[in-house]
Amino acid sequence: MSFLEKPAPGSLLLDDTVPLTAMIEASQNLQSHTVIRRYSDFDVLNNSLMVCGITLPLPPKKLIGNMDREFIAERQRGLQTYLDTITQHPLLCSSLPVKKFLDPNNYSANYTEIALQQVSMFFRSDPKWEVLEPLRDMGWRIRKKYFLVKNKEQTKERYLLSWVDLGPDKFLSDKDLQSAIKLLTSLSVRTTSESSALLIRPFSEKGSLRDHICKVKPRESYLKKYCNPKKSQGLELPHIKLYGRQILEGLKLLHDAGIFFGHLHTSNVLVDDGVCRLMDVENGMLGVPSALRPAFTQFRKINTTESIDVFCFGHLLYEMTYGRPPDSVPIEQYPPAPSTAVGSVLQSILSTEACKSGMPTVSALMQTPLFSDVQLQRSEKLQIKVPGRLKEALKAAKESLEKRLLEEQRLLHQHRRLTRAQSHHCSEEEKKKRKILARKVSTHEQGFFVPSSGSGASSPPTCPSSPTPPSTTGTSVRLSLQLSF
Repeated sequence: MSFLEKPAPGSLLLDDTVPLTAMIEASQNLQSHTVIRRYSDFDVLNNSLMVCGITLPLPPKKLIGNMDREFIAERQRGLQTYLDTITQHPLLCSSLPVKKFLDPNNYSANYTEIALQQVSMFFRSDPKWEVLEPLRDMGWRIRKKYFLVKNKEQTKERYLLSWVDLGPDKFLSDKDLQSAIKLLTSLSVRTTSESSALLIRPFSEKGSLRDHICKVKPRESYLKKYCNPKKSQGLELPHIKLYGRQILEGLKLLHDAGIFFGHLHTSNVLVDDGVCRLMDVENGMLGVPSALRPAFTQFRKINTTESIDVFCFGHLLYEMTYGRPPDSVPIEQYPPAPSTAVGSVLQSILSTEACKSGMPTVSALMQTPLFSDVQLQRSEKLQIKVPGRLKEALKAAKESLEKRLLEEQRLLHQHRRLTRAQSHHCSEEEKKKRKILARKVSTHEQGFFVPSSGSGASSPPTCPSSPTPPSTTGTSVRLSLQLSF
């Protein structure tokens, strides 16, 4: 069943993980820039972010003397600091209020309303389902919405319905995508269209692994739960070992079946009575971008679906150990860990050497001292049986995904080289060399007629403009903001 209109030819599927930055360039000229923001707009944005529990540095409002030149300069500096704070915060920068504030052309749609319309259309064709309530801001994805639903034939059971836009890494045909999602038996209903997917799975009140680490209620807003958790704490070593081994077993199960994941993090692991279950496994096939894509795109050796999963596992292990995700990667200095075995595994994934030389395999991690002695209770060897034709389609989609990643990394590497060259060209030492060379040329040309224009004064050597990063590399997008009071 098709829920949405087919995207227009050549339309771009946005990668919402691409970070946005903003630079305030002018305060009074209201003609030359496309994005105009008044102080009241900043105030509205700040109010929408108050749920995060973080005191953000928004300058106070001033009613008298607000057109003084010194005040305007000071206000611009204060608002720039405010923008830098929210765009550099790992959760706030990807939130809808911030994206909408910085890029209204691409983020002005009411995604909850769109999702409700599509869900209503589906329920007309399958009336046994009923929406109980929308679960607002349950996850970080802007184009993914959640609803608590029930089956009228099973009134005591509760289910989680999710609606999500397909992403730029969707390479399976609609038919193959339907077949692949049916392999994931935890999904009660699997429906996809040419531009979106609707999925229903059993709802668990137990919460995710991140909920357990942060000691928060599962149904609360993700900004409220995770931006500034007050009781966040790392797990004890037995739980780190048990959960880590279970998650690695799940990854190996997927890899052996040819299913690519790429979305492993503590919010996508459900914990129920000491048993971990991987959630949103279908995300890779739906093509939605990984939460850690801006991070692993930086490293050219992380270029396969397995290496992406291992890189994500390193972040998950760090959070299980210390109660919070790493601030940045690579990491060289670690806080004290409950075991040297934990530190050894973290270094094998998150160190500078690991990021430059490549990730260990999932099988190699399972054989490390941290996980090799964990005994799992299971009556039979788990296996996902994939038909031959679908296995070939999954393989082709996986190769296309890796090819797109390699191209992004190539463009990013090229941009870095150009940036380094530009920085070297503008260094003081290089400027001095060019001045000396210019004087030598001028001395050599004395006595010759040199045509000139204007006043005849030669232009001083200038630095080349900073190269613009390709928009597909996952690097920052610079926007020009304009202030008016």
